[in-house]
Parts: sequence; C-alpha cells; structure tokens
Amino acid sequence: MNDTLAGLVQVAFLLVLLAACYVPLGDHMARVFTVERHWRVETALYRLVRVDPAGGQRWPTYAAGVLGFSFVSVVLLYLLQRLQPLLPASFGRGPVPPATAFNTAVSFVTNTNWQSYVPEQTLGNTVQMAGLTVQNVLSAAVGIAVAVALVRGFVRAGTDRIGNVWVDLTRATVRILLPLAFVAAILLLVMGVTMSLRSGVDMTGVDGATHTLPLAPTASQEAVKQLGTNGGGIFNANSAHPFENPGAVSNLFQIFLMLVVPVCLTRTFGTMVGNPRQGAILLSVMGVLWGALLAVAWFAETHPNGPAALAAGGAMEGKEVRFGIPSSVLFGISTTGTSTGAVNSMHDSWTGGGGGAALLAMLLGEVAPGGVGSGLYGILVLAVVAVFLAGLMVGRTPEYLGKKLGRVQVTAAAVSILVMPAVVLLGAGLAIALPGTADALGNDGAHGFSEVLYAYASAANNNGSAFAGITVTSDFFQSTLGVAMLLGRFVPILAVLALAGSLAAQRRAEPTAGTLPTDKPLFGVLVGGSVLLVAALTFFPALALGPLAEALS
Repeated sequence: MNDTLAGLVQVAFLLVLLAACYVPLGDHMARVFTVERHWRVETALYRLVRVDPAGGQRWPTYAAGVLGFSFVSVVLLYLLQRLQPLLPASFGRGPVPPATAFNTAVSFVTNTNWQSYVPEQTLGNTVQMAGLTVQNVLSAAVGIAVAVALVRGFVRAGTDRIGNVWVDLTRATVRILLPLAFVAAILLLVMGVTMSLRSGVDMTGVDGATHTLPLAPTASQEAVKQLGTNGGGIFNANSAHPFENPGAVSNLFQIFLMLVVPVCLTRTFGTMVGNPRQGAILLSVMGVLWGALLAVAWFAETHPNGPAALAAGGAMEGKEVRFGIPSSVLFGISTTGTSTGAVNSMHDSWTGGGGGAALLAMLLGEVAPGGVGSGLYGILVLAVVAVFLAGLMVGRTPEYLGKKLGRVQVTAAAVSILVMPAVVLLGAGLAIALPGTADALGNDGAHGFSEVLYAYASAANNNGSAFAGITVTSDFFQSTLGVAMLLGRFVPILAVLALAGSLAAQRRAEPTAGTLPTDKPLFGVLVGGSVLLVAALTFFPALALGPLAEALS
C-alpha cells in the first residue's frame, strides 16, 4: 500500500512538472523555428559550411539534406569505433568488430541507441563523447527538424518550400537541446550521477581481491540520452546502474527528461498553426494512451501469477529494490512510449501482461507520447488518417487545418504508418523461421517469441530497449536489426516530408458547415481510435502468440 501511494505521488508530481513546462517550453520552441533573426554563432556556422540560411528548400532537397547528414554521421561514427586504438582516452580497448560497429553507428544515428555490447568494456571516452554523445544530440535534432517541416506544411500555402534543413538542425541543437542538456547535466551531477574522464578506480573488495570500478563521463551523456529520447547507457546496466541513476529523485527526473520535449512539442504545433487547442487534443490522446499502458503494466507487475512472485508480493525479479515496482513501471512505460529505450529494470523479467504493455507502447507507433520530433509527426500522420476515415464516413473530401487530403496525402500517410509493421513482422518471422537463430533465445515458447518480436519492434520503432534474454551478437541479428533501424527511421521521414511538401503547395480552404472540427474532444477520440485500430489489426495475432499467451498461461 505504501509503495502504491508513493508511486501515485510520483506520477502526480511528474504531471505537475510537465504541466509547468508545457506552455513556456512549447512556445519557446515555436519561436525558435519562426523568428527570422539568426544568432551570431549560427551565422558563423552557416558561413563555414557555405549555407544560405535565407534559402528555402523543396521537400526533396530537405529530405536529401536529412539523408546526406545521417549517412555522413553513420560513416564517421563507424570509423571512430574501428579506429579506436588510435584515439586518445581509449584505455587500450581495441577496435569494435565490424558488425557491431555498423549496428552501433546505425543505432545512434537513427536515435535508436540499441546496444549489443558492454559499453564500459568496449568503448573509451573519446568514442563515447565525440561519437555517441554527439549523435544523441544530432539525431534528436533531426527528429525535431522533420516535425517542424511537417507543421510548416499545414501553416504555409501556395509554396513548394518547407524550410531549410540546415537552419532547423542548427537551431534545434543550439537553441533547444544543448541548453536544456547543459542544465540537466548539472542537476544530475547534484543528484549524484558521476562525471569522470578516468577509466576506473581500483578498490579492494570484501574478498580481499583488487577490483576495478569503471568510471565514465556519465552525467553529460545521461542528460542528453534522456532529453533526446535516445536511451543508450554509458554502463551496461543502463539506468539501473547507481552511477547513472543514484536514487528515487534522479529516477523521476530522468523520466521527466524523457517526456518533456515530446509533450511540449504538441504546444509548439498548436502555437505554430495558430490554435493551441489543436496541440492540446493531440496531447490528450498521447496522455490517455500513456496512462492506460501504465495502469495495465502496474497492475500486471503487482498481481503476478507465479508462486515466487506471489510470495514476494509482486514481480520483483529484475528490478532494483531502491526503485521498486511503481518507479520501475513508470520508467519502463515512459521509455518504451517515447522511443528512448533506457531501462532501470530488465523488461525480460516483467510478467506477460507487463511486458506486453511495454511492447504495445512501441507497436502503437511510438506516439504515447513518442520520441523527440518523431512523436509529433507520428501522431500528425495518424491524425491525417483519422480525418480521411471521417471523410469517408460522411462522403466528403476530408480537410485538416484548411488542407484537403487527397490521394497524394493519404498515400504518404499510409506509407509512413505501414513501413514499421512490415519491418517488425517480416524481421521477427525471418528470425523465427531460420534454423539456428533459436539458439540466441534465452527462453522457448511464448516468452521466446516475445523476445524476438520485442527486438524487431524496438529496432523498427527506433526505441533501443530489449528483452535481455535474447543474444543478438551474431552477424545475422546485427545486420538485420541495423537494417530494421534504417528502414524504420528514414522511410517514414521521407513519407512525412513528401506529405509536408504536398500540403504546403495547397491553397488554404476555408472551413464550412461540413468541416470536421479538429480541436474538439470528439476528434481526440477519433485519433485515439485510429491508433488502436491500426495496432490491433496489425499486431494482434503476433501479440496473441507472445505476451498474451504468456499472461494467460
């Protein structure tokens, strides 16, 4: 009872913090992408790379910038890992194997941060800071830039320009992510998160033997890992490690960091389109989905069906005693719902119902509330589908925010939505069907199937968390999961930017008596129903074979 009350207090305090930041941070981000004045440091950067900040771009040019920037990032991060012995502060750690280096480079550039290695044993400080931490910032900036480009598609009319990708990336980095990450890192230091450039410190254990306790520049990476919904830990235990997450206060603060930018971006959307209620409706859909998943997981973890868990009073296997079930579940649902992928408990040890809720949070399309930028453009694409379905019901051309939704727009939305299920189901099916891959599973039966399904759902949704019972160090898993990350990230981005370009080219249609109001609660119900409908029709058979079967066994 005390744990439940403490958990409810944490949830209430978290919601108060998010509510306090919603308007000021949301409006600040709207100003960042609407003001014309450039900062001096930004102007100097544009001159250095020979970019005209006043030049608008058509969507193919904008998309080429995103793809080119990401490709160069993958190559550089891959080379940093392969050339690690030549770098300072490598601590004698050798080059990362090619398959692992490819997987990791793709993972961090796509904002997935899937890790199939032990960080404190594999990477030195230079790769951690110059490679991984930098991509934690830049991959989040790409997500924000794409989301803002889509919003401009609704705002602008009669133009083929949706913004300048280099300006958007620069402003997202310099004016939003770096300042917030700097403040967050200082606060994490105060809370006890470590920050050291040493490889470790020797200590004598109770057995009289000397052990090396690994250290790392933790606070700086931890701050942007959560703020940018990245999730890659600097230690193998991730946010269950006391150096990354010392206690209850830091745990709640890290959950807040995961949620704050995706939540406030809905306000940014409402402000940019001139109607804050539009953003509030989308936020309400995100909030209801997040709250429902949290309730299901919380109930499942506190009402297990195993004798050992019942004797313990809850499913405490794989959870830190200092966090307990409420804080572990709150962290887990927030991390799978925001495409962060950080963990403070082992999701593989969750009950069938709890693990299923975490899995479903990803399979909904990462919109509860989704990652930095990706959550906003994901829910907007689903809103387009919801308006289109409503138009079919009443037999009229659907309109959203004054833009008509025809074949081009609906096709782009459909491609954005369907690529993730295709990648997840094909990848999981291939892994299950091929001989030899079963050896990678720590469990058989329904839970073993859930491990594989979770892995490809995590990769295709750019989440990065995993059921720890599966071993993915083989070249097959390294390569197929890397491909899943690439397709899950960039195909939807291309579809979203094509949608933005087609919307911006339209003239604005004035609302009529038959126009569906999209700033009313009824529209929120329609969008939420569309989210559930897409996931239910697509993934119910797979969920029935995995977490549902395990929960009912």
